Amino acid sequence: MKAATERKLIRWIHIIASIPIIGYIYGPVSQIPEAALMVKAGIVPLVVLSGFWLWKGHWVKKLFGSQPKNGPTPGRRKPGPPSLKLNA
Repeated sequence: MKAATERKLIRWIHIIASIPIIGYIYGPVSQIPEAALMVKAGIVPLVVLSGFWLWKGHWVKKLFGSQPKNGPTPGRRKPGPPSLKLNA
């Protein structure tokens, strides 16, 4: 999936999932125990996680992204002791 498509999908999930929170704050949802539990335990964490993903998803992908399995990438040195230079 392209990054723009993924971002658009997550943005719409974030927006649509926020509607029950508005109903909880301004509407009668807080008076219904089952609905209030659904908003508190299901919808709020979903909105928080989707918002975090929109904000820092690129960082998480970079941190946990795929690493090459056959060793370091070309052009990179392996870490090791510094080379010794002799002055004559």
